[in-house]
Amino acid sequence: MRLTTATAIAALALSSLGAMAQDKTVKIGNLNDMSSLYADVGGPGSTVAAQMAAEDSGLAAKGWKIEVIGGDHQNKPDIGGGIARQWYDVDGVDVIVDTPNSGVALAVNQITKDKNRVFLNSGAASSDLTGKACTPNTIHWTYDTYALANTTGKAVVKAGGDTWFFLTSDYAFGHALERDTEAVVLANGGKVNGKVRHPLNTPDFSSFLLQAQTSKAKIIGLANAGGDTTNAIKQASEFGITAGGQQLAALLLFLTDVNALGLNVAQGLTFTESFYWDANEGTRAFSERFAKRMKNGAKPTMVQAGTYSAVLHYLKALEALGGNPKDGAKIVAKMKEMPTDDALFGKGSIRADGRKIHPVYLFEVKKPAESKGAWDYYKLKATVPADEAFRPLKDSECPLVKKG
Repeated sequence: MRLTTATAIAALALSSLGAMAQDKTVKIGNLNDMSSLYADVGGPGSTVAAQMAAEDSGLAAKGWKIEVIGGDHQNKPDIGGGIARQWYDVDGVDVIVDTPNSGVALAVNQITKDKNRVFLNSGAASSDLTGKACTPNTIHWTYDTYALANTTGKAVVKAGGDTWFFLTSDYAFGHALERDTEAVVLANGGKVNGKVRHPLNTPDFSSFLLQAQTSKAKIIGLANAGGDTTNAIKQASEFGITAGGQQLAALLLFLTDVNALGLNVAQGLTFTESFYWDANEGTRAFSERFAKRMKNGAKPTMVQAGTYSAVLHYLKALEALGGNPKDGAKIVAKMKEMPTDDALFGKGSIRADGRKIHPVYLFEVKKPAESKGAWDYYKLKATVPADEAFRPLKDSECPLVKKG
């Protein structure tokens, strides 16, 4: 009798494992800023990108059911964390994607680990996500503060911009970007004359820009993003700060920011991105399809492109596993094992710390006369190879990285 019971239990366990392996349902949650300063960077466009990845994966024709939903974190870690818990505990979400705003992303990062789901971050920049805050459940896909600092910061200092004043968004992202850029400036022989921190989503930068102007620094480093960056640049232009000899360094600038500013204001800005819609035939073909699904016809930002790329690779990993095991750490381990390859970022890999590796690019905004039409905004100044763009593993604080 005992043997029969044991055999039945074993058979039930094997049956359950088999059912899990054959589970072909996936629910993807795009947790984003849907209505404020980062809405154009990711927002509804990242939901579109995730939907396109699901369609392009070809899994629907193989019997998979994939659902994509969106949520607005309002740039508040408590709200973002609450949505993440609701999605994981009640709504059956398997993976959260994008999530611009490093404060929200760091909260979701921990919740995802606790719930053993998957977090594919494209929008948040803090390099701590693959550093001291790394987990077996998170992959940091598109860019980070280290890559931005290592590319833009280094280029500006080498071009003669050796004294800096930082104008920094006062939360996790801004702090990380300021920290990583300051380290690059000092390492390359530069000096920091001062810094000031502003609240997120600031409408008036006049007092902050006055402090930057008074510092006499050659470079005003904008350690902010989205609407904060565009407001700071517009107001600096209105106050004639750049006409006085100081230069702005947009440490994080997106295609939609340049579109909002216009080339007359944005021309000459140097910045770093890991994707540009007009880079090659593959990026152009995707971007044309994407723009047709956007109400404003916008081309994709690197954040939206990263969301597409990350979701596509996630679905490839699930197919390789034969189904959705509902085990986040197992899925991420499979994603790290498989090389990445898509039309937007080319061939790449995912390191032990969860950092997705690919080249990054130093761009300059074109002059109005150089642009051939709508969304033709960038000219390439330099390509940084994948193995040079991101923080070396040997310098990582991630506990998943084996040293020695």
